[in-house]
Parts: sequence; C-alpha cells; structure tokens
Amino acid sequence: MSSSATKKIIGIDLGTSNSCVALLEGTEPVVIHNQEGGRTTPSMVSWSGEDDIIVGAPSKRQMVTNPTRTVFGIKRLIGRKFSSPEVQELASSLPYSVVSAKNGDAWVRIDNETHSPQEISAHILSKMRRVAEEYLGDAIDEAIITVPAYFDEVQRQATKDAGTIAGLTVRAIINEPTAAALAHGAHHEHDQRLAVFDFGGGTFDISILAIESGVFEVLSTSGDSQLGGDDFDRVIIDFLADEFQTRNEFDLRTDAVALQRLKEAAERAKIELSSTMTTDVNLPFIAAGSTGPIHLQRQLSRRELESACRHLLDQLGSPCEKALGAAHCRPEDVDQVILVGGMTRMPAVQEKALDIFGKPPSKGVNPDEIVAMGAAIHSGIMGGELQEIILLDVTPLSLGVRVISGKMSVLIPANTTIPARESKIFATIEDNQTFVAIEVYQGEAEMAAQNRRLGRFILGDLPRAPRGQVRVEVSFTLDADGILEVEAVEHSTGREASVTIEAASGLSQDEILRLAGKTRGY
Repeated sequence: MSSSATKKIIGIDLGTSNSCVALLEGTEPVVIHNQEGGRTTPSMVSWSGEDDIIVGAPSKRQMVTNPTRTVFGIKRLIGRKFSSPEVQELASSLPYSVVSAKNGDAWVRIDNETHSPQEISAHILSKMRRVAEEYLGDAIDEAIITVPAYFDEVQRQATKDAGTIAGLTVRAIINEPTAAALAHGAHHEHDQRLAVFDFGGGTFDISILAIESGVFEVLSTSGDSQLGGDDFDRVIIDFLADEFQTRNEFDLRTDAVALQRLKEAAERAKIELSSTMTTDVNLPFIAAGSTGPIHLQRQLSRRELESACRHLLDQLGSPCEKALGAAHCRPEDVDQVILVGGMTRMPAVQEKALDIFGKPPSKGVNPDEIVAMGAAIHSGIMGGELQEIILLDVTPLSLGVRVISGKMSVLIPANTTIPARESKIFATIEDNQTFVAIEVYQGEAEMAAQNRRLGRFILGDLPRAPRGQVRVEVSFTLDADGILEVEAVEHSTGREASVTIEAASGLSQDEILRLAGKTRGY
C-alpha cells in the first residue's frame, strides 16, 4: 500500500489475552491482519535460549516447552504493587516468576534479569505498530491505546509509558467500553442508551452511555480489574489438578511444564464448551509415577464448568448494579446491551447479562475486534476526520485528600464527567500550625490508606492562630487526559501552592528512554 500523505494514528486494544490493531480508512475502522494472518495477536512474550524476544503467536506456540520464560497476562501486573493480595494470589499460579522491584512494583524475572510490565507490554505494542507499518508501507509513531475503564491513574500512566517505550506517542488513553460504544454507535443515527458489558481475559468493565445527535456521553462506569477469563482458566486448572492429585498423589501445579500444558488444555476446554455441551481433556504423559507414565484423560461438561465457576459469574452483578445506580438508570432504560471481550462468548455469561438487564444482549459485533475499531474511530475524532462525533467521558474512581481521621475526603466523585473542577475548604487541626500537607488519593475505600496515593505537597508559612481558625481551600482540576491540577489557597493571606499530578508508573524518565532504545519492532 502506498504511503499516506497524512500520518496515521493507529488504535490499539492492548488486551490481557489478545491484542488488536486498527486504523481509520476514510470514515471506517479497519482491523489489520498480523504477519501470521490473524486479526488478533496473543499478548505473549518469550525469551528464547539465544536471548531473542518472541512476541505473539510464535510465543504462544512455545509456551509449553518454555514455560518459565514465556510471559502472558502481563496486563494484570501493570501498575500494581508486588505486595497487593491480588498480585500475590496471581503470582502463586503462574509458571514464570513475579518479583518485587526496588520500588515495590510487581516485575517479572526471566533467568537473572528482571523486566517491568511496561517493558513487556511495550514488546506487544511494538509488534502491533510493526503490523500497521507493514500494512501501510509507512512509519507509524502515534497511537490511541485502550485500557479497562476501572484502571486507576497509575495503571493508565504505566500503559502510556509502555507506548513510549514502543516508540509511540500516545495521543490518548481511552476506556475499552467507551471505545466499543464508539465503534458500535458511530454510524447509528438514532439516539440510544447503551450498556457495554466488557468481559475479557483479565478484567470486567461495565459502562452506561447515552448517544444523542453524535454526542457520546459516558454516564457511569464500574467494574472489577481482577476478574477475567484467566480466573475461569484457573478454576478449570484447579478442578482438574485436584482430581488428578486425589487419584495419583501428584500435584501437577508444582511442575512448570505440566502446569502450562494444563493451562492450555483449560483454555481450550473453556472455549469449546461455549459451543458444545462436552469436551475431552486429553493430556498424555502429563506426569510420571512409580509404575510409569500417567495420563490425564477426562470428559468435561458445560454443566461442570458453570457449576465450578458459579462464584465468578455471580461477581458480574454488583458492578452492573453500581453502574446503573450511578447513571440513574433502571435496566429497562437501556436500549441495547453490547457484549465485548472473549468471555462474553460463554453462554452462562450471556445468560447473566440477560438476567441483569432483562433483555437479550446484541450479538451484532465481533467482541474481539470492536475495542480496537473504537480506538481507530477515536483517532479520527482527534485527527479531525470525524468532526461530527463528540466524546464525553468520566473519571472511573473518586479523587480526594487525606484528612485527620485517616479518611479520604472526596473532591471529585467517581463517574464525574471530565474535564471537571471541584473545591473544598479545610481547617487547621493544631494551634499555631504553620503548614499543611496535602495528600492526594484515588479510590473508593473510606480510609485513604486503602486507596492509591497519587501525590503530596506542602502549603507553608501559614499565619499562627488557634486550631480551626486558618482555612485552606483545596481545588482539584481534572482534564480530559486525566491530568490533575491540585491547588491550595489560605484564605486570609492568599498564600497558595499547587502541583500537577501525573501519576508515576514506577519507571523514571531515564529508564523509559533507555528501554525505548532497546525495544525493536517484530
């Protein structure tokens, strides 16, 4: 294809299990095939014996023979602390090694080297960039990247840094359900209210949107960033491994190669049981016993799968109820339910969506591709090709400051349309207090310490006075890109201090530039 006169901005769905890249041709989003002929690319990165880095389908093909050096599901680690319960639980079930970085972040160890989730994600993004470049026959250096709606600011910044390492200027980070709604509704002329039910490999999001005269307004969003298809795979793995251990007194989860074979079989069984009522799990020579090799052969039914995963399916209801409440909607107010993400192919998930919203979900979109297509449409909005579409998004999590009780006083609540500006007045808590420390947090927990700390700054030289007499007004200004300006002003003197809070991803600018020099296209 000949080089375009105008540089293209590509849209990338950086998924937990699979990634996808699309671009806008005219006013239509087009999904680009990768070098292997697939429309999606496994989000996997392997280190071979020669220290070559392999990405995508070739990496997936060697995951059984190279389990400790093949990384999958890295999206569930990006922007997270190693000490968090979610990471600890996840790390215990992975064949590769998750370790704590110097700053406490969750990183991956391959042999004697550690790698940040941003670096590993950058290899996947670099592959997506090269796929688009080969299609266009031109260099690509700008992208829109999608993230789960319930990602916090640190996870969003970490994703943005991954794009930088991959040699991309990230023009915007857009929520996956919002992208899906753009792709679905961009060419629909009638006004409608959508629920985007986005259930992928690592995360679950639900967003309620109103589309009126080309304006896409996100009314609310909710979700669970630790609930996805990988959890269903783990349930199947444990189900089969527990049964095997009872019969053979051997735990397959203690052997990295056996565990990887079991994971592959579990994922295949889950997919097959979406279209059939039974499937065969057949893993010959999975272990060795005193009498010789042991095989795992078992028929697994859809009923057994749904029964074992019932507790996971039940977790889908609460975020949907929260999103409907925040949008001041009832289920009957929703015109269409759009299914996004590979897990929505599971009949029990479709039944759950029907149960929650009281109407059959729409099956008119490809759940694996619609998010990347929406990102491409958003590139057209940013590039000026689609001027008739306006997008109004919300902040997914509350923003506030820590107060004396240790609680978080919220200034900008979750589901506030951005850009937004809010202020609150606080008083000193000690006699003759000469400064106040403003600590900024993001999250929904009542206690600040249970939320994500974004930053801290000092307003000093306050007038000496009895406690409660000095009043400080704190203002939050959040722009459409998620950049937060925090300002504190003491009323009697007008003394002020401010800070721009762009969440740090855990990597310094020098580290990002160094990694960007190492990362190459695939």
